[in-house]
Amino acid sequence: MLPLVVAAGLFLLTALTMLWMLSLMLRDASIVDVFWGLGFVFVYWISYVLVHSGLDASQPVPARHLLVGFLVTIWGLRLAAHILLRNRGRGEDFRYARWRSEAGQTWWWRSYFKVFLLQGAILWVVSWPLLAVLADRSQNPLGWMDLLAILIWSIGFIFEAGGDWQLRRFKQDPTKRGQLLTSGLWRYTRHPNYFGDALVWWGFYLFAAVSGVWWTIFSPLLMTFLLRRVSGVAMLERTLRETKPGYLAYEKRTNAFFPSLPKDDKALEVENEVPT
Repeated sequence: MLPLVVAAGLFLLTALTMLWMLSLMLRDASIVDVFWGLGFVFVYWISYVLVHSGLDASQPVPARHLLVGFLVTIWGLRLAAHILLRNRGRGEDFRYARWRSEAGQTWWWRSYFKVFLLQGAILWVVSWPLLAVLADRSQNPLGWMDLLAILIWSIGFIFEAGGDWQLRRFKQDPTKRGQLLTSGLWRYTRHPNYFGDALVWWGFYLFAAVSGVWWTIFSPLLMTFLLRRVSGVAMLERTLRETKPGYLAYEKRTNAFFPSLPKDDKALEVENEVPT
């Protein structure tokens, strides 16, 4: 597995350096977000070629290699297309625009480390379960754990893609301007797309565990932590509380991350009672 990890790291270093140079010409660091999903697709299939170019051509390709490649490609292309369409015509994302303003003339080199190399390093670490699958060249048939991994991945993909689709349709409806989306998947969690993204990576991890590389559990743990506490829920909620009327009430009724039935008014009254 080590050669695949090194090769993936070198590829990402090269790709993100080129992407950084492009961002300087475009004056837009947001392009790194589009690359996020594509990066996993590239890492997987480049590693796939490296693995199978050294094998006997008459030897069948392990079914798990093709299955995981199919799933990561669907996930990565869908995410990249979603972010590209979402950001089209909107200029640089507010996070990067704020950092650009704060850094002033030093942003051109600071962005390389703060944005591009940082995301590249996270992408590299998170991709290790995918590399672990490819490093296992055994011809073992798919089993019940693979089916469980497919199920978890599928539920995650439904929440992530479904949540993004519902939010996009909601924002495109002029009659909903200034309102909150609290129906569909958003009725059960305030961030179905982030929950789904985390679940997708737990699915990928199970494929790695089946391949015997159980210690790559740091990958889904890292993704879950980042989505809940750093770049996902925590960052977005601070903005939503300030800009969306009614968000505090929605926050009291609906879980932030893990889906559950929304709390009714009676349950909220009980929670808010002050013991005497």
